Parts: sequence; C-alpha cells; structure tokens
Amino acid sequence: MTSTPSAPLGLTHSVSHDAALIELTGDLDHLHADLLVEAVGRLLTAHPGLRDLRLDCAGLSAVDSSGLAALLMVRRRTGEAGAGLHLDARTVQLERLLQVTGTLEYLTAPAAGPAERPSGRGRTVCGTGWSEKS
Repeated sequence: MTSTPSAPLGLTHSVSHDAALIELTGDLDHLHADLLVEAVGRLLTAHPGLRDLRLDCAGLSAVDSSGLAALLMVRRRTGEAGAGLHLDARTVQLERLLQVTGTLEYLTAPAAGPAERPSGRGRTVCGTGWSEKS
C-alpha cells in the first residue's frame, strides 16, 4: 500500500492591534506540525499584547495526531500569553478529529484572565516557515 505525499504546510499571518490571524494550508502532520508551534511562539513573543489568535483552518487538507498535538501546544502557548484561540473554518475532517478526541472544547475555551496567567518564563521560540500577509 502506498500513501500520498504530504502537502507542505503553508502559514500566512496578519496582525492587527490586539489580534492575529494565521491562515493554514496543506497538511498539519508529523512532517510539518512543528512549523505551526514555532510560528505561534514567534508571533506571541513579537506581539505580547495579543488578545486573540485566529487559525483559519479552511485550507487544511489533512491533520494527523502530530497536528493535533501541535494545536494542543498552541492552545497552551496562547493560554500562557492570556490570548484566546479560535479555530475558524474547520474542515469536516478536523471537526471530527476534535470531537472524537474530546479536544474541541479545550481548544476553544476562553483565555485565562490576567490574574490567572502563568509567567511564561522558560519559553523557547525558534524556527522559520511563514510569510507575512500585507
């Protein structure tokens, strides 16, 4: 049995005053999941006042367990930063994965308030792989 090759993950972002949008295209899988986590880490570091991070998932063609783990890590990072995470335009496949694994509610829960935010010390941010949207 052969499998189809993974489609590279494309990440395009735009930032307003206190919100950011990352458009995802391709596969969020074991080959590319780290790109999303690294990109979100850089974004949160560059924009410490961010209150909302929206991931536009309409362009995702596949999400595997590593992609789900990346989304969970993104939720952790946004929570540490006190920012809300929104998974917009979820594909049918992503919606099903989140429902079957019981992670939909956790991933879309409101952000912690300022008094509940951890310090964020020890966070490492590195990597490349995204383009700025004008």
